[in-house]
Amino acid sequence: MIPEDRLEQIAERFAYVEARLAEGGGDPVALAREHAELRPVMESIGRWRALRDELSEAEAMLDDPEMAALAREEVERLRAELPEAEQAVRRALLPRDAADARPAVLEIRPGTGGEEAALFAADLLRMYQRYAEGKGWRFEIVQLAESELGGVREAVARVVGEGVFARLKYESGVHRVQRVPATEAGGRIHTSAATVAVLPEAQEVDVEIDPGDLRIDTMRASGAGGQHVNTTDSAVRVTHLPTGIVVTSSEKSQHRNREIALQVLRARLFDMERRKAAEARASARRAQVGSGDRSERIRTYNFPQGRLTDHRIGLTLYKLDQVMQGDLDEVIDALQAEAQAAQLAEMEG
Repeated sequence: MIPEDRLEQIAERFAYVEARLAEGGGDPVALAREHAELRPVMESIGRWRALRDELSEAEAMLDDPEMAALAREEVERLRAELPEAEQAVRRALLPRDAADARPAVLEIRPGTGGEEAALFAADLLRMYQRYAEGKGWRFEIVQLAESELGGVREAVARVVGEGVFARLKYESGVHRVQRVPATEAGGRIHTSAATVAVLPEAQEVDVEIDPGDLRIDTMRASGAGGQHVNTTDSAVRVTHLPTGIVVTSSEKSQHRNREIALQVLRARLFDMERRKAAEARASARRAQVGSGDRSERIRTYNFPQGRLTDHRIGLTLYKLDQVMQGDLDEVIDALQAEAQAAQLAEMEG
C-alpha cells in the first residue's frame, strides 16, 4: 500500500510552493525548480486517486440490476488500469539523486586501440553534442586535444540544460567499438575503446577549495589540428596539489580559463566525494544498472552489424547510424527504467 500520510505531505508542500510562487516570496528559481519536480508527482497521485474512486463507485453499482452489466465492464477496465497507476505513483515517490537537475561535465578519452580509439572518441564527442542539440541543451567544449588524423586525445565539455545529469549519468564507463578502421588496408575488424566520465557540476558550497592547495600556470595553448586552440599565452592549467588532479582550459580569455578550470576541478572533487558515499552504501541498486565505474565496459558499438549493445541491461538495438547521430533516448530511457525498477525492488524487498 502507498502511505497516505506521505501523499498528504507532498500535497501540502506542493500547495505551499504554489502559494509562495504566486505571492513572489522566497527564492523564485529554487521554488520554480521544486514546483516543476513536484508537479508530475501530484499528477500521478491525482490519476491514481481518481481511478481508485471511480472503481469504488463502479463496484457500488454492481448491485443495481439496471446498471450491473455496465458496472462490470467499468470494474474490469479500472481494475486493469489501477496497478499501473499505483506503480507510477511509487516511481514518482522514489528518492531522487540530488544532482539530477544539475549541469554536467562530460569527459572523453581514448582507451586501448591507438589512433582508432582516438577517432572513436571523436565520434562519441559528436554523438553527445548532437544529442545535446536535440534536447535544446547548451554544449560548451572546455578542453579539446586532437590527434593528427582528427581524433580526440582528450575532450572536456560542459552541458547545461534541464535534467542534464539525470540523462547523461548512465554514460560513464568504457565504450567499446568494433569496426574496420579507415587506416586498415586488409579490411579486418578492430576492437578499441574510449572512456566516458559524466560528473555533476559542483557549486561552490559543495566543495571548498583552499587556494593554498592550487598551483595555477599560464601557458601557450598548443595541439594538433590547430583550429580548436588559440596560440596566445592565455591557456590556464590548474593543479590540485592534494589529489594531483590537473585541469586545463584554452579559451581566449585568461580570466575565463581560470573560471572554467576551477569549475571542472570542483566537479571532479565533488564526484570523488559522491563516489566515496556511494561505495559506503549498499551496492544492490548499482549492481543492476552498473556502477558507472570508468573501468567498467558498459556498451559495444558494432559497425559491421549496425548494432549497439548495452551490457548492463542486455539491450541490443540495430540502429547504430541513428545512435551515432545523437538518437540516444531509447537506450537512456531503458537504463532509467531499469534503475527505477531496481530502486522499487530495493524499497519493497
